[in-house]
Amino acid sequence: MTTATSGSSPLHSPLHDRHVALGAKMADFGGWDMPIEYPGGGVVAEHTAVRERVGIFDVSHLGKASVTGPGAADFVNACLTNDLRRIQPGSAQYTLCCDESGGVVDDLIAYLKSDDEVFLIPNAANTTEVVRRLAEAAPEGITVTNLHRDHGVIAVQGTKSDEVLESLGLPTGHDYMSFVEADWQGRPVIVCRTGYTGERGYELVPRWDDALPLWDALVAAVEPFGGMPCGLGARDTLRTEMGYPLHGQDLSLDISPVQARAGWAVGWKKDAFWGKAALEAEKAAPTRLMRGLLVTGRGIPRAHCAVTRDGETVGEVTSGTFSPTLKQGIALALLAPGVADGETVSIDVRGRGVEATVVKPPFVQVQVREA
Repeated sequence: MTTATSGSSPLHSPLHDRHVALGAKMADFGGWDMPIEYPGGGVVAEHTAVRERVGIFDVSHLGKASVTGPGAADFVNACLTNDLRRIQPGSAQYTLCCDESGGVVDDLIAYLKSDDEVFLIPNAANTTEVVRRLAEAAPEGITVTNLHRDHGVIAVQGTKSDEVLESLGLPTGHDYMSFVEADWQGRPVIVCRTGYTGERGYELVPRWDDALPLWDALVAAVEPFGGMPCGLGARDTLRTEMGYPLHGQDLSLDISPVQARAGWAVGWKKDAFWGKAALEAEKAAPTRLMRGLLVTGRGIPRAHCAVTRDGETVGEVTSGTFSPTLKQGIALALLAPGVADGETVSIDVRGRGVEATVVKPPFVQVQVREA
């Protein structure tokens, strides 16, 4: 499947009609028409529901792909940055697909099902390219399949996420970054302890046609806990508070894992992965590094705002927003290596200098209740 291109009709998730019926504000995400926010409070109310109670997100626009065949895990391990040998079957891992320059084609989650099967969840707009690169590199016997519209993805995030899933008879309590292949009302669904909010939560991967009844059941299940459906606007503010990168802004072909401080997702000791030589060279002498900026003045930083120190440009904002939790502006920015945490810088917000302190994310400390 190819994603929508300019001038073509946007793609719809299996839950699209439900979002429209709820009156959601819709927008394009990687060629998919997805909800930004719902009536009844919008981004701030949805963000707060996740931080304090529970929220559910349709993220079915995310890609899905499988790599199967003898030695599939070893093949994926030789391509993507992180080291699959660090985990066991039944676990998931954050990893990156880089090109030989060290730039990031995509960041994704790899579900290790067995030595001969890896399930991947890339970003929506990058799925076709990730699948293409893997398929072209695959040796005989290894099959790479684009499953973008074979599965939906629903995220359940927040302190009450366990209670919500338990009310539907779904498994809970497994370790962070592990998954269970479960059954819900006779329908298969993967339940993974992952998320993009920093809160305790799960991502459910049902079959495409099963996503709608599961969503309806979740909408009913979160209500007694003060939960609600949440759009991708709240997902963005939640992830920014945690300092989580967004591909296309904080990671890209021009922003490497070294620059984004995602070196923890690189298996430096592996014999090979795409972009290894370039990343090793950059690691030895990085030219810019990702930092957090906590706004102390009045103003909301946005992507591409220039950052100065003592009148000298030292970097640029990659992601910026208003933090509903802190009630102030926050940003991720690529800064010169010499800029240290605790320093004061100025962000050019629409021609006006806004003071900010350089910090190490996350901006918000959450109480993640581990099993």
